Amino acid sequence: MTLRRTTVLAASGLMMLGACADPSMTGTSPTAAPAAGMSRTQQGALAGAAVGALYGATRDSDNNNQGRDAARGAILGAAAGAIAGNILDRQAAALEQSISNPNVQIVNHGSYLQVILPEGILFATDSAAVSGPAQSDLYAVARNLNQYPNSRVEVIGHTDSTGTAAYNQDLSQRRAQSVAGILAAAGVASNRLVAVGRGQTQPIASNDSVQGRAQNRRVEIIIRPT
Repeated sequence: MTLRRTTVLAASGLMMLGACADPSMTGTSPTAAPAAGMSRTQQGALAGAAVGALYGATRDSDNNNQGRDAARGAILGAAAGAIAGNILDRQAAALEQSISNPNVQIVNHGSYLQVILPEGILFATDSAAVSGPAQSDLYAVARNLNQYPNSRVEVIGHTDSTGTAAYNQDLSQRRAQSVAGILAAAGVASNRLVAVGRGQTQPIASNDSVQGRAQNRRVEIIIRPT
């Protein structure tokens, strides 16, 4: 059996895994909507099957049972991927229910979650002190992280291009540290947290307009399962 055929067979088995998926987790919100009608559980299983098949085949030392090893790897990978995808589905849904500010975006990328907090709800201009209302939402994020402890958390600060690059780098770092500090104060283990400033280097919109600059001034919380 060739590696390609094994991977295709493993992917075909995804339909059986899909039958076990929680139907309530299929596209409950625009930010977590599954691609091509598939839940994150199913997408995770498919990706895990492909990676597992490749890993299983390459682990065979004499190539005598490459097809069998690929099949075993695909099965194990699909199961692990399905579990990870289902957990992210549930964590994203819980976050959406617990965060009160509608301007906070929660994006499920399939392998990690991204929480996007605009500057306007976090900080005053040129300040790294988190506002009172925003602290409530950050405590909600912290409770969620403690409910789902098997992840590492990257807090990333971003600015627009107004001012010098050095100033923006420093401001973004201080803002990331402020947000990470609140998560830690709310009980998230410090060894799970990393705070990074990106300054003006990673815009998501044009800095030539007021609206674009406002989008670029943000803090992102990236939640990666471990």
